[in-house]
Amino acid sequence: MQHLVSMEKLSTEDIKHLIEVASQYKHGEVRPSLKGKYIANLFFENSTRTKCSFEMAEHRLEMKQINFEIATSSVQKGESLYDTCRTLQSIGCDALVIRHHENNYYDELLHMGIPIINAGDGSGQHPTQSLLDLMTIYEAFGRFEALNIVICGDIKNSRVARSNYQSLTALGANVVFSSPDIWQDETMGGTYVDLDDVIDKVDIVMLLRVQHERHDEGDITFDAKAYHAQYGLNEARYNRLKEDAIIMHPAPVNRNVEIADALVEAPKSRIFKQMQNGVYLRMAVLTETIR
Repeated sequence: MQHLVSMEKLSTEDIKHLIEVASQYKHGEVRPSLKGKYIANLFFENSTRTKCSFEMAEHRLEMKQINFEIATSSVQKGESLYDTCRTLQSIGCDALVIRHHENNYYDELLHMGIPIINAGDGSGQHPTQSLLDLMTIYEAFGRFEALNIVICGDIKNSRVARSNYQSLTALGANVVFSSPDIWQDETMGGTYVDLDDVIDKVDIVMLLRVQHERHDEGDITFDAKAYHAQYGLNEARYNRLKEDAIIMHPAPVNRNVEIADALVEAPKSRIFKQMQNGVYLRMAVLTETIR
């Protein structure tokens, strides 16, 4: 791969290859190294898991990180994203990991000749999150075909929902959504269901954070307790899940909103396993894009 910016640009063979490489790294079958390569992580939005996961992956690959902080950079003087990236390329960076609030920010960067890895663009795509989710699913089931999945929450504003819907349906899974009307996104297609109608039939419950920072003020009066009762995973719903069903969430988790506090680390939860897999998956992405 030259870049990783969108799940739409990956074939099913590409996806399966990246999962296989990540699994090899996880189990110590291959000891990869990008020693001597330089990378900069540009996060224009807040992040814990994605940013630290990329940093850990880079350390394990023996890469050298060029420290870049938005608050102390020339972005504060009006420098454009393009000029920032061209500057980092010019001083010798071999790849750029970027999270940005604008959808498709990467369109103007792909011709530069330096690998661009999208760590999230607005409400557009989050390809490495989708890939680590797919890795976690494959570990649990050994397949994607015919799995029944419900993605529940703020669909309209979730880049994770969009990336996972595209990739999972391409891989043969059956995906439905559950969401308040105001956060449904008809541009993606897909069927919307009542969570209680499918909770005992699905193999995977994929919960999403309510993304208040992307909502227009006045869109909705949010009642966390009411949301949890209708769309959250509570203990009653957990007890109706199939024996081998799993729970996923890209995090950060709003406990007792999307999921009851007691269920975050319940036996069926794979939330922290997703985070663990993210390091190996991002190692795979880095070694497949950087030469």
